[in-house]
Amino acid sequence: MDARELKDLLRYVKSAQFEEFELELEGLRLRVVRSRQPDEAAAAAPTYAPVQPLQAAPPLLAHAPVAQAPVAPPPSAEANTAEVAENKKDDGLVDLTSPMVGTFYAASKPGAPAFVSVGDRIEVGQTLCIIEAMKLMNEFDSEVAGTIVEVLPENGQPVEFGEVLFRIRPN
Repeated sequence: MDARELKDLLRYVKSAQFEEFELELEGLRLRVVRSRQPDEAAAAAPTYAPVQPLQAAPPLLAHAPVAQAPVAPPPSAEANTAEVAENKKDDGLVDLTSPMVGTFYAASKPGAPAFVSVGDRIEVGQTLCIIEAMKLMNEFDSEVAGTIVEVLPENGQPVEFGEVLFRIRPN
């Protein structure tokens, strides 16, 4: 694994918002843990642990160098303040989160119109999307009535448990 691949992997882990990620590959052990301070849980950025080599490398890779991952610098107070201000600006919106890990689908089948789009008025119980998990298609219904302000995942994108899917302005 070269430095570019490692950087791409760390960027993916950060964007996927994993709390913890561990990978062992070709004599390299990478463990990334996102830590949060109890009083800053809503506005904290992830902290990354350095890469640690395996205790014993496989015989074929005994002389292969092991890359060290850069440690992300701590976030500045200005960035946290801006993030908190951004969140306060959207007060009153309801975030609907994914109830499971799976693949987000905006429509019932390829080429069909999306269940909902930004600006649509929705009712409680209305189907918003489908989340595929282990080859099962699960309809995700609205828990609130209101107007769709934002649809966050792209069609076909993997989603995590608790990831925000829709932002709704309630009636």
